[in-house]
Amino acid sequence: FVSIINQLIYLLQSEVLGFTSAFFCQCRKNILQFLDAERDVSVVKSNFKPGDVIHYVLDRRRTLNISQDLHSLLPEVSPMKNRRFKTCAVVGNSGILLKSGCGKEIDSHDFIIRCNLAPVVEFAADVGTKSDFITMNPSVVQRAFGGFRNESDREKFVRRLSMLNDSVLWIPAFMVKGGEKHVDVFPSPHLVLYEFLMHFFFLCSYWLTNKVRIKRPSTGLLMYTLATRFCDEIHLYGFWPFPKDLHGKPVKYHYYDDLKYRYFSNASPHRMPLEFKTLYVLHSRGALKLTTGKCIQQ
Repeated sequence: FVSIINQLIYLLQSEVLGFTSAFFCQCRKNILQFLDAERDVSVVKSNFKPGDVIHYVLDRRRTLNISQDLHSLLPEVSPMKNRRFKTCAVVGNSGILLKSGCGKEIDSHDFIIRCNLAPVVEFAADVGTKSDFITMNPSVVQRAFGGFRNESDREKFVRRLSMLNDSVLWIPAFMVKGGEKHVDVFPSPHLVLYEFLMHFFFLCSYWLTNKVRIKRPSTGLLMYTLATRFCDEIHLYGFWPFPKDLHGKPVKYHYYDDLKYRYFSNASPHRMPLEFKTLYVLHSRGALKLTTGKCIQQ
């Protein structure tokens, strides 16, 4: 942890160029060689028909039969088709957001991406309340909503969904067995997307060419990569994969719960400190704006 923090302090003390559209456009062009988020952000109805059998992305031995219910939830076309935004916010869930006062700044962006169905109302001053695109890992159902073991858990989940308004709900449902469960819970007004099956491999291939070896990209890194396709300027908030801040004060893994995480364990599915360093280098070169402190009110 100390060596990573020392490297980070060095980076923080380095000159930051500010947002550089030319470098950002080059990053977008490079990413497009591997995946096109406008097209690949979701499977669509024409990709499958009811009765088709597919293999899970991370467990090729297991298969899933595409049911009529599942097929009915797929969009006809990508909801990101022909959409462009001047500024976008990708909001991670680190406790670094607490007492940041970033809520108004986050809500001021044209398109707001949030991760893992995180609660916002109780933390509005720090995280804002607006959202346009929200991810939800299937594990969230078990961890935050008790796996719908009783009706109150299910009602809590539906209440959380009701706060999404017209947001797109994006689920990496085809990664491992069980990810597609509970589709019957989603109220019909919500557009539910499922990750394009080859998305994961395209993403890893892109970052590997940049010498970033990640066995499984985090949701935050994935959302930044996708956002380069339809955003002209990307701002990141709530990205801080360390148990302490630069002043040595404890930082919660999530701003909204007490979940613990072993950032530096080889057993962990994500390599968040490495991802963060990569994002900070991109920040220093002007490809994104990374906010890790308090927001200055205009």
